[in-house]
Amino acid sequence: MPGATLYTALPSPMPLHRGGEISAGVIAYETWGTLNAARDNAILIVTGMSPSAHAASGPLDPTPGWWEPMIGRDRSFDTERYFIVCVNSLGSCKGSTGPASAHPDDGLPYRLRFPSISIEDVADGAAAVAYALGIERLRAVVGPSMGGMTAQAMALRHRQLVPNLIVMSCAARSSAFAIALRSLQRQIVRADPGYANGQYAHAIDVATGMGLARKLGVATYRSPQEWRERFGRERQKQERSDDPFASEFQIESYLDAHARRWAGGFDPLSYLYLSRAMDWFDLTDYGDSVEAACRQMAVEHALVIGVATDILFPVEQQEELAEALAAAGADVDFQSLPSIQGHDAFLVDIPRFAPVISRFLDRL
Repeated sequence: MPGATLYTALPSPMPLHRGGEISAGVIAYETWGTLNAARDNAILIVTGMSPSAHAASGPLDPTPGWWEPMIGRDRSFDTERYFIVCVNSLGSCKGSTGPASAHPDDGLPYRLRFPSISIEDVADGAAAVAYALGIERLRAVVGPSMGGMTAQAMALRHRQLVPNLIVMSCAARSSAFAIALRSLQRQIVRADPGYANGQYAHAIDVATGMGLARKLGVATYRSPQEWRERFGRERQKQERSDDPFASEFQIESYLDAHARRWAGGFDPLSYLYLSRAMDWFDLTDYGDSVEAACRQMAVEHALVIGVATDILFPVEQQEELAEALAAAGADVDFQSLPSIQGHDAFLVDIPRFAPVISRFLDRL
């Protein structure tokens, strides 16, 4: 049913890439449009680290989704032409099985009993949804940020399912800077007394650590240029405070608001597990180079999009992936977009992203 969360049962037990297994696991997903009789018009969206499967509104859930401007009639992912599927990542807390889910043995949350998961496992979970829908060959797999890594893993592990890729603001492997940043964010969460060595009762118990980690993340999701243009050194209207270090600048107030919205809304251990999975992913695990790994895929066409101001996944990382895919035989369209909105540009700079994606899909 379009716009409402559905669930696919995973194989039970499901073996995991780094060892261990999950029993009675599920993947949450939503769909828009209609799967045609040939089952060849499906586009699968694999998300960044934190989004749910609710990428757009629908008849059964009219609330706007996280990629609302991109999905719908006459939009890039045109629901009159394509059957759009968006999956929530394995390990998340937005419907798919993750550390906050009930353990099948006792009904209590997994917490640290949840096994280590990799991007490869997230990819297998997404592929399971496609297979359950009777789809053997997708029109395209679309992945922004962490989803771009998931899309690459799908192309490696489910070759015939993924003939075409659309990846953006991602990389074949994380840089030392990105790993260092996520390591610091994980340490901030774990240092919160409410984390209680992973045995917290509720996500809100870790509100301070999660809020601080979110502020650090948001500061890198956009670019210094955007912060300068949006906020500069503008002060906010000061209210009387006993704290001599209370937020004073508008940029501080903006980050404070993000922290408040995030804290309690995402499970801390889901955050830790998925963050670490991004650090682990490396295409060169599948060969002595990124190109060697790409040669193990069956990608025919690829659109690789980077953003000039992305400091989390610099544009040269997308260029490296595009060159490797082309050397492996794919017809590759590489786009470096001049957005000032950094890593988050795919979410907000729709006028730049939408035409590029539409043209690519039209050519398939």
